[in-house]
Amino acid sequence: MAKNTPRREQALTRERIIEASISLLDSRGESGLTFRALAEELSTGAGAIYWHVANKNDLMTAACDALVARTLEVPVIEAAPQDVIRAVALGMFDAINAHPWIGSALARAPWQSPIVRLLERLGQQVRAMGVAPAGQFAAVSALLSYILGVSGQNAANAQIGKELGGDREAILAQVAAAWSALDADAYPFTRSIAPQFREHDDRADFLAGIDLILRGMALPG
Repeated sequence: MAKNTPRREQALTRERIIEASISLLDSRGESGLTFRALAEELSTGAGAIYWHVANKNDLMTAACDALVARTLEVPVIEAAPQDVIRAVALGMFDAINAHPWIGSALARAPWQSPIVRLLERLGQQVRAMGVAPAGQFAAVSALLSYILGVSGQNAANAQIGKELGGDREAILAQVAAAWSALDADAYPFTRSIAPQFREHDDRADFLAGIDLILRGMALPG
């Protein structure tokens, strides 16, 4: 009699592999994403997965690309270019905060699909704002660098906060107290912003930076 083998409820597809990878990355981190763990998650063999993805880097890029694509599903009809840029920026900020591994995945795949998606969406809006062609690439690069850099740093700060106990208010209060105690002659500015730092809102500050860039782009060249 032939030995019965477990049947997968769904056919193994690249999409299912990507969704399972996102789940593993979120729950176990980058080190937890292995083909063995993925095979167990999907009730299949590692060899079957290799039919759809070449290696771990390919897998992480695909998972990242899927999340970036979802983030960019922002309504653009009758929306001002500046508002679309703000929505895209905040969407990426929230996505990287929820999935901190996105930063690492983007670093492994410079100028591949996830970055190109962002480049295209931001570039269309920069062009719609009337930025001169000679300045469009610089403007988009500034936006892209700010969005990914600040979002990545925010996610890293959140991880550090978890390692320190997870009490954001207590951590900010501790830093603010340390800044307030700095030498007044050597660190006048840092001392002056200590109370503001204690109460600051990461998302609001992030958007304030986007608005600064947008205002700079609107200045006559």
